[in-house]
Amino acid sequence: MKRPSVRIDIITVLPELLNGPFSHSIVKRAIDKGLAEIYLHNLRDFSTDKHRSVDDYPYGGEPGMVMGIEPIERAIQSLTSERSYDEIIFTTPDAPTYNQKTANRLSTLENIIILCGHYKGVDQRVRDHLVTMELSIGDYVLSGGEIAAAVITDSIIRLLPGAISDTVSALSDSYQDNLLSPPVYTRPANFKGWKVPEILLSGHAAKIDEWKHRKALEKTKKLRPDLLEDEK
Repeated sequence: MKRPSVRIDIITVLPELLNGPFSHSIVKRAIDKGLAEIYLHNLRDFSTDKHRSVDDYPYGGEPGMVMGIEPIERAIQSLTSERSYDEIIFTTPDAPTYNQKTANRLSTLENIIILCGHYKGVDQRVRDHLVTMELSIGDYVLSGGEIAAAVITDSIIRLLPGAISDTVSALSDSYQDNLLSPPVYTRPANFKGWKVPEILLSGHAAKIDEWKHRKALEKTKKLRPDLLEDEK
């Protein structure tokens, strides 16, 4: 049997939150095709506390609870004792923002661990010694890192060859060339007087490509000029 392109192990205190996102659409089809494997690991299974607790009060008197290093280290050690991992990712809002370039790189890897943040945060020693990468999906705070893990996983798997029927479609998505995607249209060509641009009906491939690039550039300048600054 062909080896899956990627294996993603997700360590979380709420694995039930992730069953839904991975049971439908492109991700499920990729799993069914044998292109990807996703395993959910309940962090509480690695706790030695009789209540299966994985958090504790922070030193220094800060409010909130902090994820402890001991169950996390056991979970990671359990996985890394069985295989080598290319990246061990921690999802946290105070990290570099995830982008398409990073998704492209991660989609070329074979084994990935994603540790979902929770509570007030995680013992800093986890970040200093156990993970290899930290990612945020935006400048806001969620109740936990499970949604971020689902976002990262979905963005990786859809890039795998065979995951979607038209691979070229994924390569023309927004952000692939630091540009937002151009406007798209489908039938009917005229709806209540709102018409599809004539160039798209012309059949002239070169002129259509030129139009698409121009529109993508215009859209990016208007909505995300920072992407163009990154190219300088």
